Amino acid sequence: MEKYPDTYKGHILLGKIYEKEGGMRKAIDEYVKAVDTNKKDYDSYYKIAELLKDLGKKDEAITMLMNLNENNPEYYKASILLGDLLCEKERFKEAVNVYQSALRYKPADFDLYYNLGIAYTRLNDFANAKECYEKAAEINHRSYMSKYNLGQIALIEKDLETAEKYFAEVLMSEELEANAYYQLAKIYMIKNEKDKAIVFANKAIEIDNSYLERISKEKIFEPIKEHIVISITLGQTNVKKLSKKDEEIQKYLEETVYLIDDMNKNEVKNRVSQRLDKIFHDEESKHTNDDDKNISDYTKEKI
Repeated sequence: MEKYPDTYKGHILLGKIYEKEGGMRKAIDEYVKAVDTNKKDYDSYYKIAELLKDLGKKDEAITMLMNLNENNPEYYKASILLGDLLCEKERFKEAVNVYQSALRYKPADFDLYYNLGIAYTRLNDFANAKECYEKAAEINHRSYMSKYNLGQIALIEKDLETAEKYFAEVLMSEELEANAYYQLAKIYMIKNEKDKAIVFANKAIEIDNSYLERISKEKIFEPIKEHIVISITLGQTNVKKLSKKDEEIQKYLEETVYLIDDMNKNEVKNRVSQRLDKIFHDEESKHTNDDDKNISDYTKEKI
């Protein structure tokens, strides 16, 4: 490089060496020089964005990827990484646009549909999210996370039968088996099928003992708590961990289910309160009318 400072291949090789040694900033400098020498070196463009992300400079990485996406919209890896970073920054509408544009070039891609489902979920656009998760599950029949998310959306929509169907399919997944048993136990409590709820709650705890504390705290399981505590044998939590992205969307959907349940309960309370107010108002009006009638009758008698 000292002899030939403009050698494109030399910058690439030097960048790779710095990268392997952990000198990320030096590696970025070399890849930038490579891109300056060869404007169509999209791989180096992508590498710079990836290294910037690893250094925590996500805004700079996003800018780099947007430029790459504009110059080469077919560069699949750039679309995936850009969409993920936009979601991390909670720029979900922009992420939707990125994934949708990428689908023009890879119309049957599982990751694009699944990630698009996540972006729509975070926008609370559950109709489009459901459509994307269904498409992802159709492309990859073993996409249990897609089915699990569909089950949670069904719970949001109060469609217990569909939710039960999806969670039953998810029981095949090692990572999500305990979660699915737990969700099924909740569904059976709602359906007042307590025997089934006991079995499924116990299964969730046997697979992942962290569910014991969780189930013990939830009001919905109050009627069967004694059976759960007595019947289980605590095992070790030995469950494969989900990716951070999957954990976050799972948590978001669960919180949404609880939020909508609370809203529905409050709505019922408000309706009951309004109904009671109306009853009391009608009774008061009735008594007032009776009193007026009595006064009128008394006046007539006197006259």
